[in-house]
Amino acid sequence: MKLLLVFLLAAIPICCYASSNCHAMDNVVAQTINSSVSVAEYQGVVKSYAFLPYDRKAVAKLKQCFLDQSEETLANVKVMMEIIY
Repeated sequence: MKLLLVFLLAAIPICCYASSNCHAMDNVVAQTINSSVSVAEYQGVVKSYAFLPYDRKAVAKLKQCFLDQSEETLANVKVMMEIIY
């Protein structure tokens, strides 16, 4: 399960590496960081990327990790993502 989560995190930037302006990746990252988006709503956002049941479990755990963070931490993650991309 942890390996799948690592692959999921690694696949997001690779999906749009060739494009400098990938709206799909921007949307997924924004929804991941947004604390007002529930796990169920987030799974709806990424349903086209997570086909299998264990993919959906990994996505749910990923989102729950972000929901467990403070608003300050989420703001810092957003700043980091803007610097990286």
